[in-house]
Amino acid sequence: MDQSTLLSYCMTKPGAVQSVRQEWQANQIKVGEVMFAMTHTVDGRPAVSLKSSAEMAEALRSAFNAAVPGERLNKAHWSTLFLDGDIPDSQFYQLVDASWQWAVAGLPEATRQTLNI
Repeated sequence: MDQSTLLSYCMTKPGAVQSVRQEWQANQIKVGEVMFAMTHTVDGRPAVSLKSSAEMAEALRSAFNAAVPGERLNKAHWSTLFLDGDIPDSQFYQLVDASWQWAVAGLPEATRQTLNI
């Protein structure tokens, strides 16, 4: 998996908006005002950070060496996933979908209606 492909996939999610966080040299992808993904480089390795339940985050970290607690983010709900590690490419798509759904569930109803989601 490469960052460009993953970022493009994130941007297909309804309501997705990208911004750059200069101090982290990261692309943040939000739905409404809630971030659901961040592509960045950690220790020279391409990575994405995704949000999930604390239980899902723990399961990911147990299943894959390339999944670690979120870099610069809440470690209970955010996992940083190295794109060059042991996570299958297909798994990244499912994890992005789950992170987007997690973010949308936390949006106020009025925001969801405005975004038609």
